[in-house]
Amino acid sequence: MLAHGSIREALVRKIAEVQKAQIPLGHPFDAGAQLGALIEERHMERVLRYIDLGVKEGAHVAHGGKRALVETGGFYVEPTIHDAARNDMRIAQEEIFGPVVVVIPFDSEADAIEKANATIYGLAAAVWTRDMNAAHRLSRSIRAGTVWINAFDRSSLATPFGGFKQSGFGRDRSPHAIDKYMDFKTIWIHYR
Repeated sequence: MLAHGSIREALVRKIAEVQKAQIPLGHPFDAGAQLGALIEERHMERVLRYIDLGVKEGAHVAHGGKRALVETGGFYVEPTIHDAARNDMRIAQEEIFGPVVVVIPFDSEADAIEKANATIYGLAAAVWTRDMNAAHRLSRSIRAGTVWINAFDRSSLATPFGGFKQSGFGRDRSPHAIDKYMDFKTIWIHYR
């Protein structure tokens, strides 16, 4: 997550508040649970190693960062916020596949675009702003297959979905996906 330096601290506090109040850990059959366990112990250990790596690289754990609900036998990890990270850190460049958000400060649109595009991935992005001109400039400049503006994870079967760079090849959904299931043949006939 890229956050403008002028709001980064307040944003991190707000995310931590939401995590504490609205994202309780628990078994998926528990109606109050919003976040379940990771798939296996090895996966949990991998996520915890990334959390430790972030600290070693210089980021600060602003919230979470530990194994939770150990007594259940499940492989739970607290929702975690790494704050004040740098774009060159492994936690910012590699896919963690766990409940971890990495917050990287930026100070200008150009800085945000440079940092957003300085990755081998490009599946999706979200731009949050009150300035619609900035939203359009950023969404055009960010190299991602989907860019949401003031929203996240909206979808439709009528629109293509897929990423750029190492986040996919081709598109799923929509008429654009049909080509993936077709074999095209060209036949040329010369008439005399």
